[in-house]
Amino acid sequence: MAPSAKNPRKPASATPKKSTKSAKSAKPVKSAKPGKADRHASTSRKSGRKAAAETFATLVADRVVERLRGEDRPAAPAGVAAQTVSVDFYFDPLCPWAWITSRWMLEVEQVRPVSTVFKVMSLSVLNQDREGLSEDYRRKMDDAWRPVRIALAVGQQYGQEQLRAFYTAIGTRFHDRGEARDRATLEAALTDVGLPAELAEVGEVGDEDDALRAAHQEAMALVGTEVGTPVIRIGDQAIFGPVLTPRPKGEAAGRAFDAVRTLLDTPGFYELKRSRTADPAFD
Repeated sequence: MAPSAKNPRKPASATPKKSTKSAKSAKPVKSAKPGKADRHASTSRKSGRKAAAETFATLVADRVVERLRGEDRPAAPAGVAAQTVSVDFYFDPLCPWAWITSRWMLEVEQVRPVSTVFKVMSLSVLNQDREGLSEDYRRKMDDAWRPVRIALAVGQQYGQEQLRAFYTAIGTRFHDRGEARDRATLEAALTDVGLPAELAEVGEVGDEDDALRAAHQEAMALVGTEVGTPVIRIGDQAIFGPVLTPRPKGEAAGRAFDAVRTLLDTPGFYELKRSRTADPAFD
């Protein structure tokens, strides 16, 4: 009997309709997207690398600035106090050995917490009554009165900063350049540091020689009478020298200073010496 039009039958071979639930479960599983924790970890790693790079760049920039400013000075070695150390430096402007040692002290100031206080002493006073001096050396001692008298006057009238500057000016002319040790050179050195050239007049008279002798005796009282210039005092200890040629520079200058301090702090230390075999070397 033919199927009714109102209720048609499906052919027997027709594929049955899949259920909705079966279709959904049959879909392939997609790869899971990174969760919040994974995204956070990835972001943190990127941020960490960026921060590290920025920190490194900052450190490099700071280091460059320190070097330009001269602030990258080595720390004082173990056992050496970090506070600023005041060093009294007694000199005669005419002495080439004192000049070299004074330039060494300026090197030391760059690598150690040291402040040098310049004070005069006098080879002319030291040798004034000494017998047996050669005529050539006696003439040198006669010439030595003028620069040391002027140095004393500069310190008395203008202070430590100008004394340091004048010593640098006259030492450069006398020793580095080999200029004549006459009044013209003394006047030029005074002019170099902005002092009146007329101050050279005090070198010709002995009005302040009592004060000069007192300054010299101050140095001699620290180390005895059988030494010359330079004399340095660190704290309550003092020594003649050191005699150097050429001067150590940079960290080598600092190590030499550390060694001198160590010796001065050693109870019973008096002398360490050998014969000089080289002429003064100025650089």
